[in-house]
Amino acid sequence: MRLWQRSILALLLTLGQGAIAGPAPTILAAEYAEPTTRYTHGILGDAIEWGALRLKVKDCTDCPARQILLRLPQHRVFEDVAPRLADLGADAPLVVVVESDLSKGARLAIYDANGVVTATPFIGTRNRWLAPIGAADLDGDGRVELAYIDRPHLAKTLRLWRFEDNRLAEVATLPGLTNHRIGETDIAGGIRSCDDRPEMIVATADWSRLMAVTFDGTQLQKRDIGPHKGRKSFRAALACN
Repeated sequence: MRLWQRSILALLLTLGQGAIAGPAPTILAAEYAEPTTRYTHGILGDAIEWGALRLKVKDCTDCPARQILLRLPQHRVFEDVAPRLADLGADAPLVVVVESDLSKGARLAIYDANGVVTATPFIGTRNRWLAPIGAADLDGDGRVELAYIDRPHLAKTLRLWRFEDNRLAEVATLPGLTNHRIGETDIAGGIRSCDDRPEMIVATADWSRLMAVTFDGTQLQKRDIGPHKGRKSFRAALACN
């Protein structure tokens, strides 16, 4: 091999180091860490958000568990109640979070132990937020959908995204729904499975009624399941009562 060929080969090997990540460790648990006040939105009742994601992971079946910390840059925070460990059809559980940019607002992001796998676009404006509903194979095709309410105090629109090949693609929207009011420290509703049919439980935009929303692979369809009477009505609905 000539000198110039050896030089090119060495350069290619150097560039390849670190560019090809090994398999991510298996995530066992997740929590937010490093509370911060650098984003003063306060949509969840106080001015404290989170600057990092702490994961408990295992590198192999017989390995001891360890912790890793994924820290956001200074212009972003986790603006959320708690990270959600979810089976999205990947090789191992992934973590679903609400990540907000100080100038672009919120996005739904999916993390593995190496960092962001994929995410929806940021809403685009500071102090604009989204409230997750949950993740499930809603239409029974073997692919997982993730749902949230886009700007539950303003746009009040359910958005549905499909996770496939480590990417998110928006597949449906439905206006006139919500799951959070300004200052509440939790997010109402979620996904239930009654008679083996997944349904998203949310409220009408005026908070007068509870709605069960289904997805047939093409469209979102809603039906009235009774009056809204606070969180107890959501708990009863999620329990299929």
